[in-house]
Amino acid sequence: MTEEHFQLTPHEVRTQEFQKELRGYDRQQVDDFKQRLSDELERLLRERVQMEERVKAGQEQLRAFRDRERALNEALIAAQQLREDTRVQANHEAELILREARTEALRIVGQAQVDEQGLRERFEALHRQFAVYLANFRALLERHLGEVEGYQVHSQVMHQVQTELLLKRQA
Repeated sequence: MTEEHFQLTPHEVRTQEFQKELRGYDRQQVDDFKQRLSDELERLLRERVQMEERVKAGQEQLRAFRDRERALNEALIAAQQLREDTRVQANHEAELILREARTEALRIVGQAQVDEQGLRERFEALHRQFAVYLANFRALLERHLGEVEGYQVHSQVMHQVQTELLLKRQA
């Protein structure tokens, strides 16, 4: 992730506190969700570190191949002083090594790109699942709030009926 993106650590998820209100969230459910979210963040961070280590190893290999390429080019300059057969053989070996180095470098970079894309897709899927969860949770809360409001109206009507009955008895 770059500096422009929102950074969130598993520790921040675990220690996040929410204001308590009359109709607050179920604390256990929030704590369970925070724990699951922080566990998933830890897992993703571990995967990210592993991928970064693989990319770093690939870059180190690529640097080694480039160093080897430079060394081969220097060897080619020295080989020009030898007989034509030696120069032809050295050129052939150098081309073979360069081809292998480039092929390996392309493979490593390609694998790193595939791994990065896989991580991005998993992150996006997790983000979509979280959005669906929030929408469902919001709908559930709205249904429960509707029921509470219905009970309130019912209570007010019952109170009014009882008041009218008492007034009729007294009259």
